[in-house]
Amino acid sequence: MSIKYKFDVLGALKAAGYTSYRLRRERIFGERVIQQLRDGEVVSWKTIDTLCTLLNCQPGDIVEHTPDSETEVQ
Repeated sequence: MSIKYKFDVLGALKAAGYTSYRLRRERIFGERVIQQLRDGEVVSWKTIDTLCTLLNCQPGDIVEHTPDSETEVQ
């Protein structure tokens, strides 16, 4: 995959006071989204938007594109 997170998103959320329990209890994210973040999988733009709001950052602060041999454009 050529899109990846620049840092441990769940760790940053926890440091900001958002534990996985709180995220589920307050229905900020469901278990599926939390598991996707845990596994480093790509999430929806709506989730990225919510992350940016909670962490007070921009999408480019969270994810980065690193080209791999399969996605190189010729």
